[in-house]
Amino acid sequence: MTASSQELHFADAGEAADLAAFLARLIHYDRAAAVRLQAGGGVLAVFGRPPSFEVLAIRTARLEAIVGTEATSGTSTASGTSGTSGTSAGAAGGPGALDTTVSAGEFADALDTARAGRTADGPSQSHDRGLVVTVPQAVTGPPWAGVLPPRGGWRRVSGLPGVDEVRGAVAAAVAEFRARDTALPEERRTRAERDRIGREIWTRTLGDTGLPLRAVHAAQSLGFLRPVRAAAPAATAQGAGGGVATGAPGAMAEPLALLAAGGWLRLRTPYGSIAVRTSGLSGLPVTPA
Repeated sequence: MTASSQELHFADAGEAADLAAFLARLIHYDRAAAVRLQAGGGVLAVFGRPPSFEVLAIRTARLEAIVGTEATSGTSTASGTSGTSGTSAGAAGGPGALDTTVSAGEFADALDTARAGRTADGPSQSHDRGLVVTVPQAVTGPPWAGVLPPRGGWRRVSGLPGVDEVRGAVAAAVAEFRARDTALPEERRTRAERDRIGREIWTRTLGDTGLPLRAVHAAQSLGFLRPVRAAAPAATAQGAGGGVATGAPGAMAEPLALLAAGGWLRLRTPYGSIAVRTSGLSGLPVTPA
């Protein structure tokens, strides 16, 4: 019996570790979380939807190759090497080389397994900065996975505050929620009342940008607003996400940018992007993380 799968050859193990941390945060909000993977042009884009925030979160990492494998009678052979029977998606994966929805937990486990195996190989493997990870089996995707931000046509939106001001806006909103929640009389301390307060606060926009505060809160909670590491490599999702996300620090001159395309707004940070639809949005019925 023959079963086919694909391997992702990450260009940098550190970026794979950052991706694993991103998946862990998604799983924190939803243990059954699914993620959509799109790869091409040497970049993997991972799309997730933390349910508490009603936004799309995108993280990217550079790839050296996407390799098809075949497992027959318990053995596997990777394409791109002599004597194998798999099919290769190219040195770095051409456009559309991979597009699938998988379990976030299974993908996180695959990353952890590959990282553990690499550590077990010892110092002799220290020259190899990359990592090889097997893509989990596809799952039935949730509805959001079929509605992703556009690949192109993004334009810059003016008026985005600096990163310190953005963090301050989130902190002030969280503090307001907690203060108003604490002030509720016992008979009104219900989930419905807390949802009402949450909707009022998190549907406000950041200054005059039109970006809901919940998108900024999601960026903070997912670690996208943390300080930038000085010597990190760059990774942008050109080809995989059509420039939808930025994956690693150093990929751009400014720490934050706000972009718009079609009915979407996207907060781009050095660690990933938060995308939100600007029409048909519902409120944020959650307590702050």
